[in-house]
Amino acid sequence: MMERADLLTEQQNITTTNIDAKSIPEILEIINREDQSVAEKVSKAIPEITKAVDLTTTAIRNGHRIIYMGAGTSGRLGVLDASEMPPTFSAPTDWFNGIIAGGDDALRRSIEGAEDKPKNAINDLNEFGLKKGDVVIGISTSGAAAYVQRAIDYANKLNCGTVYLICTPKPFYEVNADVIISVETGPEVITGSTRMKAGTATKMVLNMISTTTMIRLGKVYGNLMVDLMAVNEKLIDRGTRIISQLTELDFDDAQKALFAADKSVKKAVVMIKKNCSLTDAKRLLNEANDILRKVIEYY
Repeated sequence: MMERADLLTEQQNITTTNIDAKSIPEILEIINREDQSVAEKVSKAIPEITKAVDLTTTAIRNGHRIIYMGAGTSGRLGVLDASEMPPTFSAPTDWFNGIIAGGDDALRRSIEGAEDKPKNAINDLNEFGLKKGDVVIGISTSGAAAYVQRAIDYANKLNCGTVYLICTPKPFYEVNADVIISVETGPEVITGSTRMKAGTATKMVLNMISTTTMIRLGKVYGNLMVDLMAVNEKLIDRGTRIISQLTELDFDDAQKALFAADKSVKKAVVMIKKNCSLTDAKRLLNEANDILRKVIEYY
C-alpha cells in the first residue's frame, strides 16, 4: 500500500534545501526557476487534456454540464475557472461549475479535514443535481483527497463522464476515470506546498480545458472574444474595437452597431456583414450552431 510519504508531491526538493538561508532575490530566482518547468510538464499531458476537451465539448453540445470538484487550492482553482466562463464568453452559468469541499466558506479560509469526508462529495453532487451525461472533473494534485475520489466514483455510477487531474505519476487514491491527466510537477519549492508548482499546473490545465471548449463551441473567432456581452465600459470598448476590426467600420459606427445588437458583438458583426436585422442575425447564428465563421464565411 502506498504511503503518503511516497507521493511525489511530498518529496523534498533537493535544489531548495537551503532556501531559508538565501537572500530575497535568490529566493525569488529559485521559485521562478522551478516555475519555468511547469509549462513543459503540462505540454506532456496534452494528449490526455485533448480527451478531456472532447468529453466537455460533447457534453455541453448535448445539453449537459461540467463540474469541477476539489479541496483546498484545487477546489478554489476549479471555482475560479468556472466562475470566469460567463463573463468571458457569455456562456450560460450552468455550463461550467465549481464545487469545493467544505462549501463556499472554504473559498476564503481553510476548512480543516474537508478533503477527508468522502460522503460530503455525494451530498454536494446530489444537491447540485448531477445527472447522467454531465462531466465531473476531479482535481487532487496528490490524488490523496478522499472527497475527490468519491466524487468520481459516484459520477461513474450515474454514467457521467469523469476526469481525474493529478500532479503525481500515481495517485494516493486510485479511481476509475475516463481520462486521467497526470502532470508530474515534481517536488515543491517548499516541501508539500502544492499551491505552488502543482497549483500553477492545475490552473494551466483548467484554463486549457475550458478555453478550448469555448473555442470549439464558437465563442471565439480567430483569437477574438466575439461572444462577450458588453456589460461594462471596458467590454463596450473592447466589443466596439472587435466589431470595427471585423467590419472596417469606424469606432463610432461600430459602437452604434453594438448597441443595435443588444450589446452582442457576434450578432452585430452578422448584422453588418449580412446587412440583416437582429432577428435574422439570431436565426443565422442558430442555424450555424452559433459559429460566427460559418455565418460570415460560408453562408
